[in-house]
Amino acid sequence: MKNHDRSSRLAAAAVATLILLTLTAPSASPQSPADAFAQLKRLGRGVNILGYDPIWKNPKKARFEEKHVKLIREAGFQTVRINLHALQLMGKSPAYKLPDAWLKTLDGAVENALRSGLMVILDLHNYNDVAKDPAAFRPRLFAYWKQISEHFKGAPEGLVFEILNEPNGKLDGRLWNVWLAEALALIRETNPARTVVVGPPEWNGIDHLDELVLPEADRNIIVTVHYYEPFRFTHQGAPWSPETVRFSGVTWGSAAEIKRLEDDFDGVQDWSEANGRPILLGEFGAYDKAPMESRVRWTAAVARAAEARGWAWTYWQFDSDFIVYDIDKDRWVEPILRALIPRS
Repeated sequence: MKNHDRSSRLAAAAVATLILLTLTAPSASPQSPADAFAQLKRLGRGVNILGYDPIWKNPKKARFEEKHVKLIREAGFQTVRINLHALQLMGKSPAYKLPDAWLKTLDGAVENALRSGLMVILDLHNYNDVAKDPAAFRPRLFAYWKQISEHFKGAPEGLVFEILNEPNGKLDGRLWNVWLAEALALIRETNPARTVVVGPPEWNGIDHLDELVLPEADRNIIVTVHYYEPFRFTHQGAPWSPETVRFSGVTWGSAAEIKRLEDDFDGVQDWSEANGRPILLGEFGAYDKAPMESRVRWTAAVARAAEARGWAWTYWQFDSDFIVYDIDKDRWVEPILRALIPRS
């Protein structure tokens, strides 16, 4: 009798959890494709999270905690873009199985975000690996999406898939168009109504949108671009950037620089309207060594320019570098936060 009661309580708890997720997620599991422009509006203002957190190797050493999801939502963000480095963790050929522990960590992150009312983008972030050797990583990428698609096929439409961050290098435009069409077809087998994010080649560059070829009949796609211009400003002092590491004290905000930003975004908007595709500014940010006053001015200008054109955006990033939240000091970097989300 005690075992029966315990089983009943566990079953009831599971049902209650499922109901809670359904009610608090942006919407229930889709039966038909969502309107991509409506999904874009729901994405709104977002932030990139978890890309370089120790949580993936050892959850006990996680820097990002459940409380941070609540803080993100309370600050006014609507979306988290979870950066996933998964391909190197997969098992052996031919199954390339994703580790159970890794999936458990991912499930927790997705559940916490959806329960808090946030949209979630699952961004496959192994761009450097794939760029160096597309042939070697192709079977892993498709095995990843087969597993992720099956695993999350019943998730609410608040969960969005992003096929691959910043295709570049040997994964050129011609090859990328082939891959994205095949990946979309694979995802649609189990997720016919899932919103999918896809970007152009060459680092999701705004100047390469015309090279992007999307299945005309699939309108549940959001196109992403990234923006770090002028690079000399946004990446000054960045140790991984040989061409800009030597720069410091570079400022931003002249009339010519502001016009360049507006012209760049006008070009993207022209493409969006001509092709009927919504735009997500998936990454933008100025590295921490840039002068704070100029970082704030640039960040606010980019965010407002995106919003003025009806785009969603996800700032790069919550923790690590370019930060909007200082985990070590347990506080927001207020100037950057207010550049992104001004006080009402």
